[in-house]
Amino acid sequence: MFPTESVDALRASGLLGLTLPVESGGVGAGPVQFSEVVSTLAAACGSTAMIYLMHVSAAMTVAAGPPPGSPGLLGDLATGRVLGTLAFSERGSRSHFWAPVSRAVPEGNAARVRADKSWVTSAGNADLFVVSTLTAGGGATDIDLYAVPRGTAGLAVAGPWRGMGMRGNDSAPMTLDVLATPGMRIGDSAAGFGIMMGTVLPWFNLGNAAVSLGLAGAAVDAAVSHTSAARFAQTGQTLAELPTIRARLAKMSVELATQRSYLRTAAESIAAPDDATTPHVLGVKAAANDAALRITDDAMRVCGGAAFSRHLQLERYFRDARAGHVMAPTADALYDFYGKAITGQPLF
Repeated sequence: MFPTESVDALRASGLLGLTLPVESGGVGAGPVQFSEVVSTLAAACGSTAMIYLMHVSAAMTVAAGPPPGSPGLLGDLATGRVLGTLAFSERGSRSHFWAPVSRAVPEGNAARVRADKSWVTSAGNADLFVVSTLTAGGGATDIDLYAVPRGTAGLAVAGPWRGMGMRGNDSAPMTLDVLATPGMRIGDSAAGFGIMMGTVLPWFNLGNAAVSLGLAGAAVDAAVSHTSAARFAQTGQTLAELPTIRARLAKMSVELATQRSYLRTAAESIAAPDDATTPHVLGVKAAANDAALRITDDAMRVCGGAAFSRHLQLERYFRDARAGHVMAPTADALYDFYGKAITGQPLF
């Protein structure tokens, strides 16, 4: 179920405004602190961490070009009065969230936005949706972004969320037949693609990597704890006294430490951009996603049958970790983009 109590606690804590400017009611923290918070949340609940990540991604998008018709919106996002999320991916373009197939149609001085959105985290619970659509009369990268409040006429959840993992994040499809006014637009007309690449992609990829490593860290802790305590009755040995188990625990721990170091490197680069920032943004999510797959799989193996019960929570970490790899932009797509970046080819 949607973790309402956890989200309410986040609203009250001030963490929903962690990365927003102090003058807007936020904390003014940067990418390093953000990644640490997300990873800590994920170790307790992957769904809560994903809901939080999507809120921050939406809030930073609004901060990049506050909609003129909602002057208090940034403050509401910072203080927790409003829970935000992104509504980018569409059924037609699938995981290519940067390529909506919907296109705005002029209607008076406004625009009619009709779209079938997929994988909208917090779909039935968010207060604000950051929606993307192709600009009327524009090209493939001319995109408009709109801040659409919950309850807007023509905005509807199109089905339930039933996932293998991340079962609490309410990542449901939505349909839109919304009249978007100029006052709802985030940034300038046709400027959405630049905001997606310059703001959404760095914050989302960094946060998604942190979710993966939070889950992986929790899996390592659970595996070490269980194998250090569980014994063979016939020998008195703990599972961790077996060389094969120890070796696998060691590999898990080393890989986790390696990925945490890369996560911090990427966060520091995003905070102070340089020539390495683009490859870090592209690589950090893919690398962390893949590492989480391996680490949670190994945790299941070293704990044996106990991992399939719920008391260790390993089966949940295992399931939740599968989401990051296929979440747009997928790990495979990011490796392709990374390859383009390091060989001097255009990304798009």
